[in-house]
Amino acid sequence: MFRTAELNRTLARDDYERQVAVLREELLGLQSELQRADFPVVVVFAGVDAAGKSETVNKLNEWLDTRWLTVRAFDRPSDEELERPFYWRFWRELAPRGRIGLYLSAWYSQPILDYVYGTAAAERLDEHLERIQNFERALADDGALVLKFWMHLSKDAQKKRLKKLENDPLQAWRVTARDWEHWRLYERFIAAAERTLLRTGTSATPWKIVEGWDERYRAVSVGVILRDAIRRRLQERRMLKAVTDGVTDDTLQLMVERSMLPGQPTVLSALDLGRTIDRDVYREQLLQQQGRLNQLQRKARARGVTTLLVFEGWDAAGKGGAIRRVTAAIDARDYQVVQIAKPSDEELAHHYLWRFWRQLSRAGRMTIFDRSWYGRVLVERVEGFAAPHEWRRAYAEINDFEDHLIEHGIVLLKFWLHVSPEEQLRRFEERRTIPYKAWKLTEEDWRNRDRWADYELAVNDMVEHTSTRRAPWVLVESNDKNHARIKVLKTLCDRLEKAVKNGGNDKPNGKTK
Repeated sequence: MFRTAELNRTLARDDYERQVAVLREELLGLQSELQRADFPVVVVFAGVDAAGKSETVNKLNEWLDTRWLTVRAFDRPSDEELERPFYWRFWRELAPRGRIGLYLSAWYSQPILDYVYGTAAAERLDEHLERIQNFERALADDGALVLKFWMHLSKDAQKKRLKKLENDPLQAWRVTARDWEHWRLYERFIAAAERTLLRTGTSATPWKIVEGWDERYRAVSVGVILRDAIRRRLQERRMLKAVTDGVTDDTLQLMVERSMLPGQPTVLSALDLGRTIDRDVYREQLLQQQGRLNQLQRKARARGVTTLLVFEGWDAAGKGGAIRRVTAAIDARDYQVVQIAKPSDEELAHHYLWRFWRQLSRAGRMTIFDRSWYGRVLVERVEGFAAPHEWRRAYAEINDFEDHLIEHGIVLLKFWLHVSPEEQLRRFEERRTIPYKAWKLTEEDWRNRDRWADYELAVNDMVEHTSTRRAPWVLVESNDKNHARIKVLKTLCDRLEKAVKNGGNDKPNGKTK
């Protein structure tokens, strides 16, 4: 696989300067055009030590306009990063649409090192590579141009490079004992590299192997590949725009294929909305479950068990009321409520999951989402804000996101609060007459009500595709608010009690039991 990158190719200085003068101008022109584009460029650098990864990134940083460039080099995770899922620190650093992001020692580094040092078997490396594939596929499906460079040297060439740097008083600081240790483990690195490139190089996220022997050759090689890839993608987007300019939003909405016919039973129609709890019984159980939750959350905080709650449901179904009964039992320092509304311009410039990754709390806290990433397959689907191919692939993306959370040991609970159309209408009318509730009722609420059947089908599909064994949906009969609130509290306490005993769903916040 790496033979063609072990030829010790070079580029003469005169040729280099002549090519770079043109290349820099072309890259800057493309970067200017990219600012108006609807996709980011994600460039990942990996490879053997001393092959010029950092030097190449520095050269691109010199050639490009740094105002529209994101450069990130990842070191060992900090304590703050270790308290969150592994990919949290990568998601939060993703470049927005219109920018180029250059990433060193990114998501490939740790899985390869774990394999090389023998702390992870080949099967575990493959699991990491599958996770990487899912991550990069999500970025590419969202429009990102993903380029990956493996900077290569043969073992002899690597040794010569390290010796040369070591013997230069001005460059000796670049060589560490770890570099020589990696050189001794060269064969294991190459075995891991071959496995990695074969399993994660796809047409949408290709690897480019670049020989790192000559700094001028490698810099121009990377610059040319980057230039050509951006140029092709911009041309593709222009052609796509020309084709779709005549397609109206109404036409796109008509393209949505329903997986069910109106009138068929759904997972919601099977719920018994007649369930109630007497007021006196409710008061007693409320105090009991809130007291239980308070003690469990104290233990969860002490043991580093993180909890994440998702509340979805019909307008006026009682999400806010249920959330307030949860937070009333917890120290305000131990939770945050994240209210999800229309995305901001900054959020729209990223993958739709970006704003949710950013909100993940540190170990031992509770994060409560009042509406969530499921908007992609609910309101964005029904209202046509997401094209059919976008919301259809979101099921797999959401399942993968939630699997990250659970694998890290986060306690994840997802509640859908369900009411009948008649009960919703009664609550709407009630809101009209109560001044401190009137603000909750909007024209959008009435408009959503008119599309009840469409939303119910979307909810049915959501539950079908994302209610997994590890992250099941809890469907809450909410015609009676007392019943709904107690069910939410009891379900939360039961799950949290089990997690506190076990240290999390599978393991306590990523640490081996």
